[in-house]
Amino acid sequence: MKLYTGKVDIIAAEICGRLVADELIDTPNPEEVELDIASVLKEYIRRDRKLTDAAKDICEKQGLPYSSFPKLKRQMAQKESFIVGDEAIDYVMDQMIGVLMHSQFVEEVFAEDHEIKVIMREVIRKHTEIETELDAEARQKIKNLKEGTNEWDIEYRKAMDQVMKRRKLN
Repeated sequence: MKLYTGKVDIIAAEICGRLVADELIDTPNPEEVELDIASVLKEYIRRDRKLTDAAKDICEKQGLPYSSFPKLKRQMAQKESFIVGDEAIDYVMDQMIGVLMHSQFVEEVFAEDHEIKVIMREVIRKHTEIETELDAEARQKIKNLKEGTNEWDIEYRKAMDQVMKRRKLN
């Protein structure tokens, strides 16, 4: 799962809106609940970026190939009891449910965790599947380069940054 900063408020608003509309939570102030949900997503992004930067630094300092980056990041995340990759969606949903249960702006939760997670998973997946589209668009821009080379890696990151800026995702 890849969360983008530009999608956080949209995801939070949609999750809160669905939970309120389906009468799974009762809140006098949905805007504050949206902020609570968004805070979980923003904290996940912040910690993920911190781990990414630390893993990149270690790879660079130790002269490790880029292919060792994902494994290193996963090991570092495990030490911090943080989840990355495909399992991250469950981790984030558990965090959001915790926030709902302890928020001063949620008066009552009328649903079981698994019922709330169905809605959360649907919304999160809808807004994170964009990663495939972004990847395809970035790859199209650098299709003349050989994948796996240093030049390709550098140009791919540049192309991805351009695509994300154009779509206002970072």
